[in-house]
Amino acid sequence: MSNLLISICGRAGSKGFANKNLKTFCGAPLVYYTLSAAELFCRSLAETDPDVHVDLALNTDSAPLADLVAAKYPEAVYLPRGAALGGDRVPKMAVFQDTLARMERRLGARYDWYIDLDITSPLRTAADIQNAFALKRRRPDLDLVFSVCEARRNPWFNMVKRAGDHVEQVNQSTFTARQMAPEVYDVNASIYVFARDFLAQNPDGILWRGKIDVSVMMDTGIVDIDSEQDFLLMEAIAAHLYAQYPAFAAVKDNIRA
Repeated sequence: MSNLLISICGRAGSKGFANKNLKTFCGAPLVYYTLSAAELFCRSLAETDPDVHVDLALNTDSAPLADLVAAKYPEAVYLPRGAALGGDRVPKMAVFQDTLARMERRLGARYDWYIDLDITSPLRTAADIQNAFALKRRRPDLDLVFSVCEARRNPWFNMVKRAGDHVEQVNQSTFTARQMAPEVYDVNASIYVFARDFLAQNPDGILWRGKIDVSVMMDTGIVDIDSEQDFLLMEAIAAHLYAQYPAFAAVKDNIRA
């Protein structure tokens, strides 16, 4: 039997967009989309890998968020977040480590993998989670797999930086077409799949200390929700995706009534 921990972590308040974790998105609480995708992923995993035991944890200092989750998804273990982990300068890795340690004490055993799913990324499919987890399982040499989108700008081709009274290429190159430049990706923070020991032993919250690979998601599926304008744009994108792509609609339709 292997053990997998899935976490959903949400901080109370937000300087950029007040109480964004409590917003209603396309008719349902924002956090429910992440919970729904997690449920679809777990359902599929139970069919293909019944020997994997899965736990779900909510780590938050927001009582309203905890109540919202408990109302429809009581299987999510509520871990009240202490004040020391509540600031906006606290590395998210520290919250992950806190979640892992507390859930391992509860389980009485060690987890093999740890997945975090971000609340403000409602447009992920169950297949996105499956793909990231499958990559980590195929590659035991990896410390971490995280989700990305293909970047629309490339620092070797069409990005510039200020240099005194003019601009220069971010990375000097002689590429004359974007297709010639190295592939680059935007880290979208939607899905993280950690090897247990890499997460538990990380000393300072810096991801790049490990060996990492990426799982590519649809680029229109993710917009960082840091403002009301971002939120409205995400809802407009969602309406299109729900109408045109069954995998996205499945997550919305699976939200518990």
